[in-house]
Amino acid sequence: MDIRLDGRVAVVTGGSKGLGLAIATRMAASGADVALLARRADVLEAAREAVGRTARGRVLTVACDVSKAQDTARAYEEVMAGLGRVDILVNNAGTSQTGAFTTITDEVWQADLDLKLFAAIRLARLVWPQMEERRWGRIINVLNIGAKAPKAGGAPTAVSRAAGMALTKVLAGEGAPHNILVNSLHVGLIESDQWVRRHAQAQGQTGQSYAGFLADMGKGVPMGRVGTAEEFANVACFLASDAAGYVTGTAINVDGNLSPVM
Repeated sequence: MDIRLDGRVAVVTGGSKGLGLAIATRMAASGADVALLARRADVLEAAREAVGRTARGRVLTVACDVSKAQDTARAYEEVMAGLGRVDILVNNAGTSQTGAFTTITDEVWQADLDLKLFAAIRLARLVWPQMEERRWGRIINVLNIGAKAPKAGGAPTAVSRAAGMALTKVLAGEGAPHNILVNSLHVGLIESDQWVRRHAQAQGQTGQSYAGFLADMGKGVPMGRVGTAEEFANVACFLASDAAGYVTGTAINVDGNLSPVM
């Protein structure tokens, strides 16, 4: 199936690295104009160049911190000024913040919710009126499999991600009459920037190659390997397209059957 996004405009938060960069690259190659949002301007510039190699449309970068309401509003205005509309919103910004429950302070809880939940709420609220007016929109919330099957020590991430899944279902119900389709994608073990960082931190002690590091992680996955960012991006691109015109309110695992919950 040739997935096309010609004439669409997509916004991808956390778009400078990892899954966000892969999603932006896939959507741009499929014909969409794409805006990449992330905090660091220098990293965004490198991402813009990477996406631009295969892009068929315009590529815009906006440096912002989506955990902050004013910065998010400013970034939205820059996107509108540069690209004129938003058809597809991918809420991908986030980190994997976990710890023993009694060690997690109010400040850590609030920061996690601001980045992973309120950023999605605010951006969805900003793009919603234009999607409703045009009777076409796609919102994809990137979560993780812990949202469905949280483990001990998984807070605050599992909690904020579970809230993101509830938000997805609420928005899907409100958006369905207006052809605004809202879904969530749940990450299992997928190659991303966080694993590059963790390997670098451990390499001094283990001397293990990155390929060996990923191979060891993949042993715990039923499919026997870690997924690629491109595989994840392919699913996101499908959900953003007309080919997924009757798919909304779903929470799709992209995890090689790692999650015990469908």
